Amino acid sequence: MKTYTAHIAVTLRRAILDVQGKAIEHALHSLHMPGLTNVRIGKHIELHVQAQDEESASSMIREACDKLLTNPVMEDYTFTLHEGVTA
Repeated sequence: MKTYTAHIAVTLRRAILDVQGKAIEHALHSLHMPGLTNVRIGKHIELHVQAQDEESASSMIREACDKLLTNPVMEDYTFTLHEGVTA
């Protein structure tokens, strides 16, 4: 059994208006930072996975994202796996 660290990035789908992102973009422009655009807000999830191999760990992460960690109607996710426990 190996231990992997998973880093999952969850964002709203591009077709869905990101109200928080728009508010932050407006605030950045008010702070005279007009070059910062297309702000999207998301969440970062880090967890440890114990699995036989990387393929099994990836499968477990996909299942967790599809069933609990994300809303598949509104959100997309990507993840990376690193063998071992990272701080």
